[in-house]
Amino acid sequence: MSHQPTAELDPVQGTARRRLIAEVCIVLALSLGASAVYSVLELVDRLTDAASLANQTVPLNTSDSPKPWLDLLYQLAANTLRLAPPVLAVYLLAGPSAKSWFAAGCRRIGLTPKPGPDLGWGVVLTLAIGLPGIGVYLAGVHLGLTAHVSTANLGLHWWTVPVLIFAALRNALVEEVIVVGYLATRLGQLGWSTAGWIAASSLLRGTYHLYQGFGQGIGNVAMGLVFAWFYHRTGRVMPLVCAHALIDIVAFVGPSLVSLSWLA
Repeated sequence: MSHQPTAELDPVQGTARRRLIAEVCIVLALSLGASAVYSVLELVDRLTDAASLANQTVPLNTSDSPKPWLDLLYQLAANTLRLAPPVLAVYLLAGPSAKSWFAAGCRRIGLTPKPGPDLGWGVVLTLAIGLPGIGVYLAGVHLGLTAHVSTANLGLHWWTVPVLIFAALRNALVEEVIVVGYLATRLGQLGWSTAGWIAASSLLRGTYHLYQGFGQGIGNVAMGLVFAWFYHRTGRVMPLVCAHALIDIVAFVGPSLVSLSWLA
């Protein structure tokens, strides 16, 4: 596999460096950087509430309309439009001379499909991260460091499961493309060391999950360290997308199909 580690990328200088810094700030402000800011504010809101974190609930995948057909359109529109930031990142990574910017950008971060290895590594990473993640979540709730996370709030419709799977895939693409592939490449071009960009990527991942509580923030920092290290070793984002999607599909679809009240 031909892959140039991010620490070995030739750093840009002068005007190109300033433009690259501006680009990174803009991409993050349009995506996960903004999420991190709002996540911190939401955590402050929850910590200053009369109820403890363990007695609060964080709803995910919520309904936007009491009319099922309109709610479906809202869900499809929201999930589709939220894919714009990773598409922008791929476009920017392709460079101005690429004949096919999408293909070039995907190749640069290993977002190209290799179904067998990608799914295989995805399952391995899911088992390595997902199962311990349940333990971190339960421990956080028990210790009062994490709020209860409710992932199934769309009601029971014929389209509920497909929409939840779509949301899981969207989360996986947004997070892994931007916080791993894009950030690793750009910070490497800015002269950051491997340890530096891995730390930055992991801390960002943890920060935009703080709205769920400290436990989930810490757990996602750990996930970020594993995912970023894997990317450094392989240069491929696609296995991370597969793993992230599998983790979220189980978390989103599971409560819709099976009662998980025993976890509370």
